[in-house]
Amino acid sequence: MNSGADLGGMAGLGPIAPEQNEPLFHAPWEARALGIVVALGTCGQWNIDMSRFAREDMHPADYMRTPYYSIWIKAAIRLMIERGMITEHEIATGQPVTPHSPMKRKLVAADVDKVLAAGGPVDRAEEGHPLFAVGDRIITINNHPAGHTRMARYARDKLGVITKIHGFHVYPDSNAAGLGEDPKWLYQVTFASRTLWGNQGNDIDTVSLDLWEPYLGAAI
Repeated sequence: MNSGADLGGMAGLGPIAPEQNEPLFHAPWEARALGIVVALGTCGQWNIDMSRFAREDMHPADYMRTPYYSIWIKAAIRLMIERGMITEHEIATGQPVTPHSPMKRKLVAADVDKVLAAGGPVDRAEEGHPLFAVGDRIITINNHPAGHTRMARYARDKLGVITKIHGFHVYPDSNAAGLGEDPKWLYQVTFASRTLWGNQGNDIDTVSLDLWEPYLGAAI
């Protein structure tokens, strides 16, 4: 979807000013928020694409003024309420009432390092053959879905070149909607700077994005 999280190419937001020697967390609550969200993610009640959509589905104005880890916590609360794990009343009072929900998995402290090191691989056994080959010229779709997508807004309806085939991966648009993993071929697509940014680009720089096959069409 076109949300407050999809800001590539947007003007009027000021320059990016990276913080020098930025700490991992700016306050203790941020570390706790990360731990809560990671632990909840292992419960098996939702997948990574559902959690991403819950974050980016905030009203753009709220997204822009909400601290990063607050966005994570708000999304986690929304996901838990939707699945009957907690209620609005419990959030307001801080008192648990809802019976414990069954969990597929439980993350215990002794397993945290192992779980984080393993990550959550989304590559799957290949089926069929990729539609495109390295060196093929493509054009990205011009679509503005209401649900989750990894097709960045600034790169839609743009000419690019396939520079790598990553393999067969879970399709996030389907996975976020609870419609199954529906794996698709995933490509690295490289765009010329001027293709994306017009006269503000240059003849040297390029931008590479990892894009699923349904996002791509053959360039005429």
